[in-house]
Amino acid sequence: MSRLKDLYNNEIIPAMTKKFGYKNVMQVPKLDKIVVNMGVGEAKENAKVLESAVKDMETITGQKAVLTKAKKSVANFKIREGMTIGCKTTLRGEKMYEFLDRLVNLALPRVRDFRGVTPNSFDGRGNYALGIKEQIIFPEIEYDKIDKTRGMDIIFVTTAKTDEEARELLTLFNMPFAK
Repeated sequence: MSRLKDLYNNEIIPAMTKKFGYKNVMQVPKLDKIVVNMGVGEAKENAKVLESAVKDMETITGQKAVLTKAKKSVANFKIREGMTIGCKTTLRGEKMYEFLDRLVNLALPRVRDFRGVTPNSFDGRGNYALGIKEQIIFPEIEYDKIDKTRGMDIIFVTTAKTDEEARELLTLFNMPFAK
């Protein structure tokens, strides 16, 4: 069992129960899934770009990536409905905790001029979104092997009812929020 799962069971549940006054262990919010999304706009001209993005995504998450298609046609972006324009991965269970551990302890500290992640990116329902500008902050990506730096979105989906509960949960998982 992962270190973060132990942390959740032994420290986070008691701390959250004490702070929010839950009557039942099942009321304590938990991390449901982490969705990692990479939009690749250049994929419309060059299919090789998408292949390298998928390879990077699979290297970072350790799981197969799913290609995402455009839902609508947008003339200004020269995108037609059904065109493949990105990739995503949904992490759950053991892989989710392992990814969160690597993100918080290895990747985020490698960001240039890092002062913490913004505490304002909650959606009102207890989910948190985080944008990363370049994939090279992850130690699995070799700097010489990449063709272009790409950003990605990381969404933390929790069972929390409010943003305050979700912020506390992620803080207890050592998420470095800016003060």
